[in-house]
Amino acid sequence: MNILHEFEYFKPKSKEEAMELGKKLGSKAKFLAGGTDLLIMMKEKMIKPDAIIDISDLEELKGIKCEEGKGAEICACTKIADIESSKELKKKYPALTYAASQLGSNQVRVMATLGGNSCHSSPAAETPAPLSALGAKVVVAGLDGEREMSMEDFIHGNRKNDLKEGEILYKFVLPEPAKHSACRYGHIGLRNAMEIDCANMAANIELEDDKETIKNVKLVMGSVAIRPLVSQAIPSLLKGKKLTDDLITKTGEAAQNEAKPISDVRASAEYRKDVIGALARRLVKEAYEAAKEA
Repeated sequence: MNILHEFEYFKPKSKEEAMELGKKLGSKAKFLAGGTDLLIMMKEKMIKPDAIIDISDLEELKGIKCEEGKGAEICACTKIADIESSKELKKKYPALTYAASQLGSNQVRVMATLGGNSCHSSPAAETPAPLSALGAKVVVAGLDGEREMSMEDFIHGNRKNDLKEGEILYKFVLPEPAKHSACRYGHIGLRNAMEIDCANMAANIELEDDKETIKNVKLVMGSVAIRPLVSQAIPSLLKGKKLTDDLITKTGEAAQNEAKPISDVRASAEYRKDVIGALARRLVKEAYEAAKEA
């Protein structure tokens, strides 16, 4: 039966108190934000923490701050549903709001948090790829202060990240989108809804003032490596050039060559490589065309 084991329950009244509890209890405790991953793992007896630190109601860990010309800040306990429905975020970062809309069911999205989606650190998670492609920084807070890093540096592998004992993921800081730039996100699953991705990707392209020559590009692949995989080959292939059908084909091939997928119950490694090529061709073309209109 899926009955939870006995554990101590703490509900701190501030971020500071939460970090103090985390430092004191160490690896024996788990932080609870949305609980959509944590509680399942506890019910399935995958983990048995001695204590739960509930930070789900801490207002200082919630909220979206989005200002024209100043990028955005999203606190870690902000619900996925709030990101999905944010008009301000959708205007600036449609790849992120679209990725949020593809996470689980409506019931999951009103509980799950942006921070939890990153802290669980699943290779198939929906939001890390667009956050990485958009250049988001992860801000980690502890009693000794704050640390900032890229999304791809924060996630180390499946259920492994850069958090130290007593630290919490505080917020995400997104830069203002560059002029003449656009980011697009896509994913493939075995069905159209409530499916863990067998592959996902985000592509962010910035053009020169001529709105044709590629100035910068960042393409990030998910579910084909142990953490978000930032392409090194595609910027070398595309920067300084105008997108052509031949370059689109080579983009797909480059992404396939860099992907390091495994075979599992959701898809074979070979299928994931095929999917990554198709996603790269489609998303680079979509981002390029959108950047021309930006």
